[in-house]
Amino acid sequence: MKFLLKVLQVLYSIYAMLSFALLLLVIFPFVIVASFFGKVNGGNMIYRICSAWSDLWFLLIGLRSKKIQQTAAPLKGAHYIFVANHISYMDIPMIVKIIRQPTRPLGKAEIAKVPLFGYLYRNAAVMVDRSSPENRKKSVLQLKSILKRGISVFIFPEGTFNTSGKTLKEFYDGAFRIAIETQTPLLPVIFPDTVKRLHYKSPFTFTPGVCRAIFLEEVPVEGLTADDLPLLKEHVHAMMEKALEEVDSRRATVENFRES
Repeated sequence: MKFLLKVLQVLYSIYAMLSFALLLLVIFPFVIVASFFGKVNGGNMIYRICSAWSDLWFLLIGLRSKKIQQTAAPLKGAHYIFVANHISYMDIPMIVKIIRQPTRPLGKAEIAKVPLFGYLYRNAAVMVDRSSPENRKKSVLQLKSILKRGISVFIFPEGTFNTSGKTLKEFYDGAFRIAIETQTPLLPVIFPDTVKRLHYKSPFTFTPGVCRAIFLEEVPVEGLTADDLPLLKEHVHAMMEKALEEVDSRRATVENFRES
């Protein structure tokens, strides 16, 4: 039985990857046209195209996104620095699926080399090469410029996948430094299910089901200075860690109840 389920999962994973690629081919001409409208207007158009792509892809592969607001919803017309945990490639599609306002994710420069998807990513995200201090500085300047135009940015403060076994890895300073320097509020988000839909260890671990995005309380930074950065980072880390642990605790309680 386990062998049969594994075969079905592999077949489903192949289907999910093929549908991902085919839908990219469908939207690619629209992305090319949008790219001629510039980094701002064109980038916003590409982000909306990606949102439509995610709607269709999630439907085709049996994924259901669920947006949960723990506090008041983000203000319409406001812009934020969204920060989230990072543990699956599914985190990227979730961004365009659940955030329906102009946003630019901060992404790894290596992704830009992927055929087709790399072209889309270059035009819809800000690339960062962490191996080069000069390139990191350039990325920070781009993010600040985007925020000045009233466009939100999305950053994974852990930097890379959390494979540590801990609830959260330590955070880099970047998102919090930019928040203070631009006086832009932070809006933490947690993705508790993406690793269950697609594990970081293998592309053949796709499973259908629910993908939740839980929006936590907005963190204002008005009046904060560089001296406040460590406390700000620690505060947001504690918020997200507590929220993830509460989700895991509730899940364990439900599973124990079902088994009893």
